[in-house]
Amino acid sequence: MSSCCDPTGLTGMFDEKHARSKARRYRRDGLDAEARRIVEFLGERIAGRTVLEVGGGIGAIQLELLRRGASNAENVEISPGYEAVALDLATERGVADRIVRRVADFAVDNASASAADIVVLNRVVCCYPDMPALVGPAARLTKRWLVLTFPADRWWVRAGFRTVSAVQALLRSRFRVFFHEPRAIVAAATAAGLRPLATHRGLVWQLVALERA
Repeated sequence: MSSCCDPTGLTGMFDEKHARSKARRYRRDGLDAEARRIVEFLGERIAGRTVLEVGGGIGAIQLELLRRGASNAENVEISPGYEAVALDLATERGVADRIVRRVADFAVDNASASAADIVVLNRVVCCYPDMPALVGPAARLTKRWLVLTFPADRWWVRAGFRTVSAVQALLRSRFRVFFHEPRAIVAAATAAGLRPLATHRGLVWQLVALERA
């Protein structure tokens, strides 16, 4: 349940019940479309690389990157509800010893996170009010590539997210969704020395990849 110690409502929304549902879907269907696009984009870049994922949930992307040749992975997740489920999945895949998981609000507690060749934020930015506090540290910890997915820059996506956020505010929900301007997201990353490499704008979600100059 969310509380005064959970001002964003994230731990209440993304609890163990949610984690178990995500794990069942992953075991049955594999990665969802956006996560699959991230893995496919990285392609041959994966081999021998280290991975840091912010808000990786059950760790499905990390499992796929490790399967394809990444050396090790670290996950920083704000909700403790994912931990038991993520450990079960990693153990099933035989890679539990290659994954470090930390429970923390990355935007305010990222000093202990390790720099990595590949840093991933998949559908995380839209769940956090202070976008620069999330993207800036992630970019600084990126050795080679930063890959993000967030709501696409389309009028119906803007309208939809802002409508949902308004309803959440009306209902006094601690958890909110946010539409952060894609240009501002990219600017927060380039301020840390990264440069845009690729982008893909889908109907709802947009992928942006940046590399260390």
